[in-house]
Amino acid sequence: MKIACFHLMPYRDLPDDFDKTHDSAWFTLPFDEVGNTELCSQYYNDTLDELIHAAEVGFDGVCTNEHHQNAYGFMVNPNMMGAVLARATRGTDKAIIQMGETAVFLNPPIRVAEEYAMLDCISEGRVVAGFPVGLGGDFAYSYGFAPMEQRLRYREAHDLIKKAWTAPEQFAWNGKFYQLPMVNLWPKPRQRPHPPVWVPGNASPSTWDFVTDNNYCYCYLTYFGSKGAGTIVNGYWDKVEEKGLDRNPYRMGYLVPVGVSETDASAEREYGPHIEYFYHKLLHMPEQLLLPPGHVTHSSLEFLLTKRPFPNYDELNNYTYKHFEEQEFLVAGSAATVVDKLKDIIKRLNVGNLMILPQFGSMPHAQAMENIERIGRDVLPHLKPIWDDEGWENHWWPENANPNRPAKKSASAASAG
Repeated sequence: MKIACFHLMPYRDLPDDFDKTHDSAWFTLPFDEVGNTELCSQYYNDTLDELIHAAEVGFDGVCTNEHHQNAYGFMVNPNMMGAVLARATRGTDKAIIQMGETAVFLNPPIRVAEEYAMLDCISEGRVVAGFPVGLGGDFAYSYGFAPMEQRLRYREAHDLIKKAWTAPEQFAWNGKFYQLPMVNLWPKPRQRPHPPVWVPGNASPSTWDFVTDNNYCYCYLTYFGSKGAGTIVNGYWDKVEEKGLDRNPYRMGYLVPVGVSETDASAEREYGPHIEYFYHKLLHMPEQLLLPPGHVTHSSLEFLLTKRPFPNYDELNNYTYKHFEEQEFLVAGSAATVVDKLKDIIKRLNVGNLMILPQFGSMPHAQAMENIERIGRDVLPHLKPIWDDEGWENHWWPENANPNRPAKKSASAASAG
C-alpha cells in the first residue's frame, strides 16, 4: 500500500459571510476585494512545510496540485513546488507526485516534457507525472480555449510529450494543434522510458478509456465521499476488465480528507468548521463555471445524468459536519476510527495508492502540522501492509522511490505505458 500527502493549498481566510456575498470562489472572485498577498506568502511556505513534514513522518510521497484564478487552490505552478520538495527530500525514498500540470495542453507540450524530465533528474528518479484532463473552467475561463477542444488538445499534447521522452532521435511534429520543426529533448527523464503516469479524474468514461488503453494509473479525485464512490469506481474497474487487464489495486488512486483527533467527539470540534468552510465557501460556484458548455463528452454527460454519483452544489450548502462524516466526504475521529474507516474504503474500492488530504478548508498551519503528525504516527503503520499478502506489484510507482528495490535505471514505467 502506498500513501501520499496531497495538498490543494486553499485560501484559508475568506470572510465569514463570503458564501452570502459572492457567487463563487472560482474565476469571478476579485483578489483585491478579499485576498491578501502577505497571507498568500505565508500559505505558500506553510504548504511546503506541511508537505515536507509529511515526508518526514512516514508518508510515501507528497502530491502537488494545479488550479488557476481561484481561492479553492492557487498552486498555479506545481513543478516549482515539486522542485523545492524534490530538493528538500533528496536522499530519501519519497515520491514527488505531480498531480497538477493541467498544462499538458495549457502550456506548450515540449515545455511540460522538459519540466517533468528536469524534475525527474532533480529528484533522482522519484517523480510521478500527472496528466489531468483538467477542469473545464480552468481551460475555458482561465486560458480562453474552446471547451470542445479540451480533450483533443489533451490527447495530442500527451502523444507529443510521450514521444519526446522516448524517441531515440530528433523528430518533427505536425499535428492539428502543435507544429514543431524539431523536437530534441534535453534532458530526458531519469526514469526510462519515462516516469509513471497517473491520470486524475472524476466520473468520465472517456478518461477510463484513455487510462486503460495506455495502462496508466487512474486517480479518482473526488470530494463527494466513498459511500457514493462505488458507482464511479465500479465503472472504472468494469472498464479495466473489459480491456482484459488485471484488477491490480495499484491501478487505482483515491483521495480523501482525513482528520485525526483524541476521540470521535473531539474530531467534530476540531475539524467541523474547516470541512464546512471547504464545502460551503471553496466549492461554492455555479455549475456553469465548473462545466462550461462543450466540456463534457456525451458518454460522461450520460453517465452523470443517469447515475447521479454526487450531490450538486446547492445541496452541499445545506450539509453539516454530520453529513460529511456519515457519507465519508471526510474521514475523521480517533486514530482507531480513522484506521477502521480507511481500511474499509481501501478494500471496498480496491485502492492501492491512497492520497490523504490532511489540510483542508480554513485549517491553520499549526493544526495541519499536528494532524499530519498524528496520521503518520497512529494511522499509516496500520494501512501500509494491506496489500502485502496478495502479491501485487506497483508498476505505477517511481522505482527510486521504492525502498524495496535497488536504485537503478528503471524499466518500471515501461510496464505502465
